[in-house]
Amino acid sequence: MIQPAVLRGRASYERTMEGWTDDADGDALAHTVRLTDADRQIELRAVTTTSPTYEIRHASCRVLGGDVASVGAGIASLCGARMIAGFTRRVAEAVGNGAGAAFVVDAAIEVARLARQVAKLPRDQAERAASGDALDCWELDTTGWIDLPDSCFTYSAAGRSLFGTRPIATPMQPDLYSPRRGQQRVFVRRKVARLTSLDGRLVLFHSMHDNVHGFEITYELDAATGRVLRAEHVTPKLPYMGICSEPQRRINTLVGEIADDGLRKRLGPLIGGASGCAQLYDLTADVLKLLAP
Repeated sequence: MIQPAVLRGRASYERTMEGWTDDADGDALAHTVRLTDADRQIELRAVTTTSPTYEIRHASCRVLGGDVASVGAGIASLCGARMIAGFTRRVAEAVGNGAGAAFVVDAAIEVARLARQVAKLPRDQAERAASGDALDCWELDTTGWIDLPDSCFTYSAAGRSLFGTRPIATPMQPDLYSPRRGQQRVFVRRKVARLTSLDGRLVLFHSMHDNVHGFEITYELDAATGRVLRAEHVTPKLPYMGICSEPQRRINTLVGEIADDGLRKRLGPLIGGASGCAQLYDLTADVLKLLAP
């Protein structure tokens, strides 16, 4: 029997994330994340460099409400840290294990994700994104973010081969590759994660809407066995509609899976990697955390 801690004393739990990226001086960007649920609310802000270093130059955290231990010094100590492999562990060590610490770690992860949405290429190069040619944007992507190749189907050789074979649409714009000086909210993202208990079932929902993505995923589980009974989603906006669309059907491979401690590790081959979708993987992995006892 799955008995999520977040459902103690209530039938439904919801968490929202509001995040945005502003231009900052030189080669830096400023990222802000507000993470809220019924019990606590925080705002984490970090000024970081872009790809390939993803280095934090300044970081701060404000408690807006609820039960959150003092983590200001720990977050400030992240100055100089790089938001690459091992970053989650580094943040966890910095903030300790006091009240709301895991909440703060989750906010830091969202900052790291925002840092991968805006680049700082020369403006004349970024203007290629205004051409209306999706391949121009794809090539800018792989120039601006060195960690993209094979991170998902779209940036694999198989994804690249689809250009020129079908209509491909992209919402990418020059400002995402080269923000205007002092530009505010270059990139804006909102996520809602929800867990509901209903007649012996657990319904997980996770949405993400931003400049280039639109995801709404739903998983229905049998509460007694943890078996996934239903897995579906809608994607009204994708970076490359016609290519990113291909791996979305892989969500169906989760039907029949058991939401046990090993499912997170099994997600990679099922919906992630060079044949999957990085956003679908992240949204699924994150919402599964709500099942923790």
